[in-house]
Amino acid sequence: MFAPGQREAKVRYRDGRFDIVVPGEYVVCKVTRERIPLDQLRYWSVDRQEPYLDAVAALRGMREGGA
Repeated sequence: MFAPGQREAKVRYRDGRFDIVVPGEYVVCKVTRERIPLDQLRYWSVDRQEPYLDAVAALRGMREGGA
């Protein structure tokens, strides 16, 4: 899925969208530590500025984060 040399993007998460601060191909899920291609990124926390792999990971992240 990821070619050698691909970089992790730095992203600012906003309501309903995100802005790429430093270009890259993926972000890393805060809960699962799996790489998420930017074109597949659907879940994140604006308050904690954290990406999540899927809805299950997002719920877990919110619970562990005290939200």
